Amino acid sequence: MTRNIIKIGQVSENRKARFSYSIAETIEAGIALTGAEIKSVRYGLVSIVDGFVQRRGNDLYLAGVEIQKLPTAARIVNFDERRSRQLLLHRSQINRMIGKLAERGATIVPLKLYFTNRGKLKVLLGIGYGKSRTDKRETIKQREWDKNKSRILKGR
Repeated sequence: MTRNIIKIGQVSENRKARFSYSIAETIEAGIALTGAEIKSVRYGLVSIVDGFVQRRGNDLYLAGVEIQKLPTAARIVNFDERRSRQLLLHRSQINRMIGKLAERGATIVPLKLYFTNRGKLKVLLGIGYGKSRTDKRETIKQREWDKNKSRILKGR
């Protein structure tokens, strides 16, 4: 493989989530992964665009995240690429997140997947509320205005 191995830093980002949801609060969580999955994540073979958090009993699981198999290790280790993965949080954090999920229109989406300085894989979760079509248009207008403003100021 010619890909670089990611030791520290951002692996994947869900830019679509910030556009589709207004993020009210963020929280950092760990993920329970197998050895083959973490190796695939280090090679950057992960997509969190379709990810969301669901509740199962008293635990929270990250669903819809795809971790592809390494082509060199596919024969040896098999795992389901789109399985739900348990989030590692303190009980008080889980209870608070479950309470937020019970609110009308609230959802929890992954925003970033990254390695810490200590080499631990973390996911930044955002508690978001769905934006309407007009809110999305306002976001686009604001983004375009910011671009134009920076061009004007750069020209001076």
